[in-house]
Amino acid sequence: MNRLNTKPNFTTSGQHPRQAYAPGDDFYDALIHAHEGLTDAQSERLNARLVLLLANHIGDLDVLREAMALARTDLGEGTAAPT
Repeated sequence: MNRLNTKPNFTTSGQHPRQAYAPGDDFYDALIHAHEGLTDAQSERLNARLVLLLANHIGDLDVLREAMALARTDLGEGTAAPT
């Protein structure tokens, strides 16, 4: 597994951030804002739709599998990745 970019990689077209983390903070703010006013069930559906839209945009199954495996790590007891 070495195709997934896990380093900060957020950008805004045509802009150069003052701090490397600023676009990541902007994404987090936008994500939180997208959930405002939604029920828990609606938030879960929004997350599922967002994952599918972004997965389609990425399109590379190897990268997506790597991301899923990485996302399963360190989730706590009872959530070990399949062997």
